[in-house]
Amino acid sequence: MKKLFLFIVSAVAAFAIYSYTDKKDETSFKKEALENLMVTTEGNSIAFKDILKKYEGKTIVIDVWASWCSDCIKGMPKVKALQKNYPNATYLFLSMDKTKEAWLKGIEKYEVNGEHYMATDGMKGIFGKAISLDWIPRYMIVDKTGKIALYKAIEADDEKLIETLKTLQ
Repeated sequence: MKKLFLFIVSAVAAFAIYSYTDKKDETSFKKEALENLMVTTEGNSIAFKDILKKYEGKTIVIDVWASWCSDCIKGMPKVKALQKNYPNATYLFLSMDKTKEAWLKGIEKYEVNGEHYMATDGMKGIFGKAISLDWIPRYMIVDKTGKIALYKAIEADDEKLIETLKTLQ
């Protein structure tokens, strides 16, 4: 019984430590994410930190998606509604497609309007791991100061996402 009690106490302590460090990381991007190279629609490489720098001073809605992702495609009408309701935000689409051709076709086919970049190593790569990417679509919001205001939503009409956008406008 004593061993079980110690195990439970250890597990609770480990969870508390994990939760604290996870919360700390939710307001800023990890170094690995910031330094990760992405590709522009023109085929140039750019670090994620430089992408964020381009939109400094603006509220940024990040949509991590892929043209092969059925949930991403089903969610596009909700994203377009966000764009209509919150036009002052910058909409940054980060693709997890495997090829540039598929990515560019997806942008055109689904009429995805916004700023576009593609991760070079997919969902399980450096960037994906750095943001704890376990599902797409994944929505994040970065405020005008560059801090992450919303770390994770998987629906574009998520209540927390809408409330966050309302407070940042």
